[in-house]
Amino acid sequence: MLDIAEELYRWISEDRDFAVATVTAVSGSAPRAPGAALAVTTDGTVVGSVSGGCVEGAVYDMCQQALRDGETVLEHFGYSDEDAFAVGLTCGGSIDVLVTPIRRTDAVRTVLASAAAVAALGKAAAVARVARGPAELRGRGLLVLPDGSHQGGFGDHPDLQASAVAAARTALTTGRTGTVVIRTDGSYYGAPLTLLVEVRVPAPRMIVFGATDFAAALVAAGKPLGYHVTVCDARPVFSTAARFPAADEVVTDWPQRYLASTHTDERTVLCVLTHEVKFDIPLLQLALRLPVAYVGAMGSRRTHADRQRRLHEAGLSNHELARLHSPIGLDLGARTPEETAVSIVAEIVALRHGGSGASLRVSGTPIHRN
Repeated sequence: MLDIAEELYRWISEDRDFAVATVTAVSGSAPRAPGAALAVTTDGTVVGSVSGGCVEGAVYDMCQQALRDGETVLEHFGYSDEDAFAVGLTCGGSIDVLVTPIRRTDAVRTVLASAAAVAALGKAAAVARVARGPAELRGRGLLVLPDGSHQGGFGDHPDLQASAVAAARTALTTGRTGTVVIRTDGSYYGAPLTLLVEVRVPAPRMIVFGATDFAAALVAAGKPLGYHVTVCDARPVFSTAARFPAADEVVTDWPQRYLASTHTDERTVLCVLTHEVKFDIPLLQLALRLPVAYVGAMGSRRTHADRQRRLHEAGLSNHELARLHSPIGLDLGARTPEETAVSIVAEIVALRHGGSGASLRVSGTPIHRN
């Protein structure tokens, strides 16, 4: 739901009734991850997607039905070769979809309105909703913010509420949407009650060091992946906003000094394209000791070997050096800056999701990883 927060916030502001369908679980080769959502208004307006097209029609009808009867339902869609006319996923996977009416008279509307407002402003928020459990609880929700404050809840189930808040705070830390199985008494064992915990956090950072043509291409490739992209270079003649119009910010500073002063976290990716020893070595000494998601550096294999030697002499351990992706990117045979940018973001995506980087034609691995 939070992936379409901006549209939902606008609908709520316009006092419109709608139903929202949210993927709660996937298995096999399913096209969308948990948290993917589709919403439908009473006049038939649609935003979002839950399957990339396979079951959209059936989910649209379920949303319309939810608006009429006010019932929250959980539906399973899978692949069936026994019934050619069954509604299912042609890719062979399966998804569970929670459909919740969000009408002006529905109690959950206040919680989801607040969640959509927070997420639409680009701030972190988590929503825990009962996806599977007693009918009187299904669809009810709780908004949790990073400071632990929360809104909404589950009525006369204080232990469930406490467990939901704890699960939401954990999800905010990891930045991952998923499900948690607990009981109505709040314990994690016994008769199951499934909470869908959706998370919306600010965009992860991509910091590109070196104001080059390769950097410009990497900015253009990184933005569609949802990164907040910063370009940093010590040379003011090159580090200008005019040269990087797609970047969120362009900084003129020594790379290692900027990295030491700016915020990074476990989702941050650092791409070192300076290809200059006086910049690279001090920068990488710091970068490889930060708890970031990815550190890559451009250069030939000869440059890489020299860089490894210098970093080792500077005191970095073998474990720290093993974190360096250098030469940066996957082997795509790239030649142009744009092709090189594709190879870099491909490596970042593969690392993020545990991909091998091999051709799907020969890899034999699942196309969609859960």
